[in-house]
Amino acid sequence: MSQFWLLKSEPDEFSIHMLQQRGKEPWTGVRNYLARNYLRQMQPGDQFFFYHSSCPEPGIAGIGQVLQAAVDDVSQFDPASDYFDSKASLEKPRWSSVLVGFQAIAEPLISLNALRNSAAKLQDFTLLARGNRLSVLPVTEGQWEVIYQMTNWIHSAAARKARPKANAVKSAP
Repeated sequence: MSQFWLLKSEPDEFSIHMLQQRGKEPWTGVRNYLARNYLRQMQPGDQFFFYHSSCPEPGIAGIGQVLQAAVDDVSQFDPASDYFDSKASLEKPRWSSVLVGFQAIAEPLISLNALRNSAAKLQDFTLLARGNRLSVLPVTEGQWEVIYQMTNWIHSAAARKARPKANAVKSAP
């Protein structure tokens, strides 16, 4: 059974458009234990909303899919990386990453304000909780459906072919 998630990234560091261009990319740099544990729960086929944060208009910018379950995040071992962790070792890695792939662009972006205005329908959506700063969040199926209906989705041909039937992401008109 597929699960749903929300992954946050600052668009000047890594955006939905970069994922679209690359097709797939390891999701690295998560340095919060709860967020890391969520990464470790992800399985191939799970879908996620790609959220642009810390930018002029934060919001859901697209949809991606988990392509590979969690592995050790190699950036924790690289002293040149912004995500280097001197306490991590090959014998005792601390951080994980998942391989993600592009599915769709939100057109238009679903702004944080639009999400707040739909808070009653989103029933305890963690993103909207006061003080929430997690970069990886679970999304319920009900929340996924409400958010999905808030915009149009523009897909690549490969994403249209690969999407799961049980929760098919429809193409924009």
